[in-house]
Amino acid sequence: MRFVALLMAAGIALSACSPSKFKKYNGPQVTQILVDKSDRKMWLLHGTQALVQFDVDLGFAPDGHKEVEGDGKTPEGVYFIDRRNPNSAFHLSIGISYPNEQDRAKAAAMGESPGGDIFIHGGPVLFKDRNKADWTAGCISVTNKEMERIYAMVKDGTPIYIRK
Repeated sequence: MRFVALLMAAGIALSACSPSKFKKYNGPQVTQILVDKSDRKMWLLHGTQALVQFDVDLGFAPDGHKEVEGDGKTPEGVYFIDRRNPNSAFHLSIGISYPNEQDRAKAAAMGESPGGDIFIHGGPVLFKDRNKADWTAGCISVTNKEMERIYAMVKDGTPIYIRK
């Protein structure tokens, strides 16, 4: 019994020392996100003022707009943050509202699926070191520490502008 109590106390002490991936943010509201694919940069903005800038990795075929499932492209255009996943296989993630009506119509005209599940996320849990640029299947990736900050700062409904 005494051993169990010691184990429980040690577990509580260790959990108090481990930092949470859920951060708090009390600054200006992020009113929009801008992603520049050609420069591999993302900005969180309040109005026209940049609050923070991040280097990003993109889909493994980064040139051009995502058209069909599996093409490895990151979408281009105006979308919205529409969901969040605190248990993502990529540390934390926030969803981008791709595909929109135009994306679905274009893919349907080609007899294809537009794909989906496009997120801003951290690194994969299974791989500790990601040395390869543009490794995602169409998502926007940042470091885990950066994703913790983004997850805290960006709310659902925030517009995201993704340009070439």
